[in-house]
This record gives sequence, C-alpha cells and structure tokens, in this order.
Amino acid sequence: MNTDLRPIVFERILKAKPWGGHALARRLNLAVEPHEPIGESWEIADLPRNESVVRDGRLRGASIRTLMRQWGDALVPAAQRVDDRFPLLIKYLDARENLSVQVHPRPRPDLPETQQPDVKHEAWYVVDAAPGAVMYVGLRDGVTPEQMQSAANTPRSAELLQPREVRPGDCLVLPSGTPHALGGGILVAEIQTPSDVTYRLYDWDRVGLDGRPRELHIEQALANIRYDVPEHEIIQPRRDGRAWIGSSQRIATLRRFAVDLIVTNDPVSRRVESPGLTIWMLLEGSCTVSLNDSPLEFNRGDTILFPAGCPAAQVSLSASAQVLHITLPDAADE
Repeated sequence: MNTDLRPIVFERILKAKPWGGHALARRLNLAVEPHEPIGESWEIADLPRNESVVRDGRLRGASIRTLMRQWGDALVPAAQRVDDRFPLLIKYLDARENLSVQVHPRPRPDLPETQQPDVKHEAWYVVDAAPGAVMYVGLRDGVTPEQMQSAANTPRSAELLQPREVRPGDCLVLPSGTPHALGGGILVAEIQTPSDVTYRLYDWDRVGLDGRPRELHIEQALANIRYDVPEHEIIQPRRDGRAWIGSSQRIATLRRFAVDLIVTNDPVSRRVESPGLTIWMLLEGSCTVSLNDSPLEFNRGDTILFPAGCPAAQVSLSASAQVLHITLPDAADE
C-alpha cells in the first residue's frame, strides 16, 4: 500500500470577479488585498492552467495531476475520471452582486461525440444569505424559445427566470442546460462536474474588472437552454443520507455525484474501514482523522479529499459541525 495515501487539503485558487465581495476572505481567513473582490475559491480543481496543489505535509506542492499519475486508481478509479482528469470541480462562490444570466453546456444530440461540449451539472448549497436574497433558477412556466431570444442581453432575460428566495441550508440542483443567475448577497458551496464553460445571456449592463463589458455568448446560450427541467430535479426531496459518520441527509443526487449533509449536535467519532473516494467540505466545526495513531487536524473552511484507497481511519467531528459529504456514482444512487 502507498504509505502517502491520506486525506488531502489543497491550496485554494482564488478568482477575482466583478460581482465578488469579501465574505470568502472573512470566512476562510484569506490574506487578500482589501479592495480585491474575490468571487470564487476553487477548492479542488483539475483543469488546464487551474490545477490544485497540496497545501501541506510530505506532499506539499504536488499537483493533483501528479497525484493522479502517481496514485492512479488509489486516488480516483479510472471509471470515475472525466477525460482522465479528476471528476469534480469544488468551489465556494461569494456573490456580492448578481451573477450573469447564464447557462452551461448540455449534451447535444445533434452533434457527434467528438464535438460534444463540456457538459456541466452543478449543485448549490447556501452557506449564508442576506434576508430576502434570491436565486434565479429555471424558467417560469410557459416561457418559449422565442421569448428568450427576444430578451437576450436585456433585463427581461432575468425576469423570465424563476426567482427563488433562499436561506442558509437550502440546496438547489442545476442540471446542465438550466438557465440561472446567482443573486447578490449569497455565499454558496458549489459542487460541479469539471467544466469551466459558461454562456452568458445578460450581464446586468456592468463592466468587468478591466473596465470593459464582459463577453456575451447569446447564440451558444440560446442553443443550450433546456425548457423541460422538472421542478423535482431542481428542488429535490431530502431523505436519509449515506455518509459514514454522524446523522446525514441526502440533499442532492445527480448522475455524476451525490451530496449528503452531516450535522452534529455532540462530538462523534467512528472508525471508518474504507472511506472510498469522498470529499468533505467542512462548513462548520473541526475534524480529526487518525491514521496509524497519527492525527490530521482540519478546521472550518477546509475541503478534504479522501482518496479511493485511503486506509482505515478514526474520523472524529466536533460538536456543531456541518459537513457536505460528496461521493461519486459507485457510492451514490445513479
């Protein structure tokens, strides 16, 4: 067995955005310039020019690409990889202002396999939200392609979306092709498939950080909108979770991943014989993982990757902990 196999935390990749704010800097104790609007913190990423590197320990500085090559199936089984890369992109988003009205690529039956876009499914878990904060997800009843086309690059495009007032603890699922806009005053944890392709339909008439209007992708956006996303796919009923410690609820199930929410009232501890490929987003509280009597300590804001071949460990959570427990299809419902 590879003796380096152990839970990993990566350095954050921070993204300044015109709609970003300072909530992430406060929550994650980031050392950033006070004027810099941080919109995204990429916690685990394996995309070209955006490859996570290990934060600390013996593997400090090693990239996720290097680990994928060295550890192989012990990190991620081949069947779970996407184009031989890590199968998820894990982020926090801080929306001080509304994000653009946008859509992500969906499978295109009219295109051959070699021309398929980078399909992007995602789930948003609301970590914090101002009173009355709203997400715009999915279309209002009866909206037609002709209406969306005529509304492109106008405020009307947002008016055609379904507004949803949200509170901390809410979870919304966005299958690829779902038009959406994250509203201002919301901090979310975002779990998604590994694509950074976004088609903007409207950007609230603002300019980017360079002082110029940001690019729109109206033709691509209109071509990728789904008009048939059922409500039960966006707001999924909660049921018993399958996390391997504490009490959990299944809050999101997609074909590519599933998310359970763990909440503790009192400290809990359990020996986990085979964690399997799992990601923990530690929203509140602290965590200790002991491997061969060697404890690893994690704190609020850490995103922890348990490799597929991680050995048995004693896993402990503090009281009042909240964890997003993220798994892939072999450990989740298809």
